[in-house]
Amino acid sequence: MTLGQAVSELFTDPRTTLIERWNWKAAVFSSTLRAMLFLCANLTAGWRAATGAMLAEFAFRACTSGFYGAITQALSKAEPAWAAAAASAILLPAVSHSLELTVHLLRGTPNIRTSIVASVVFTALSTLFNLYAMRRGALLVGAGCASVASDLRRVPRLLGGFLAAGPLALYRFVRAE
Repeated sequence: MTLGQAVSELFTDPRTTLIERWNWKAAVFSSTLRAMLFLCANLTAGWRAATGAMLAEFAFRACTSGFYGAITQALSKAEPAWAAAAASAILLPAVSHSLELTVHLLRGTPNIRTSIVASVVFTALSTLFNLYAMRRGALLVGAGCASVASDLRRVPRLLGGFLAAGPLALYRFVRAE
């Protein structure tokens, strides 16, 4: 499937691609990890402010990350892999962080710059990791997909492969010349 076909499928069949494949695994992991990120980024403003930022981020991500996970899952089928990775790492963060910034501006998150920058970096890395894992059959939802326990057992090996993918690709590129 091409990147264009994968994106087209999101718009032509949103019920299946976004609702039925709402990725609860992404929602659980993303909302939990990002809530901790916002807590830490706002501790210098005091516990009350940090807790408020954490809870706002948790609620926001619990609602939205399942959709972003569904989009990533749809893009995980696209070829070439580099195009799917570029689309995932650029388009998803642009949309999600625009909404995230609005949420935190409205609630008055004190260390908003630090929080959003950390969140953008986290999004770029986590989206690429999720795409990598999904292309290998992990962190997927829907019929025939593995359990979350099975996925978690695979994470160390997937993380190792993900971290090695860049250097290995560079090595292959250099050897080919």
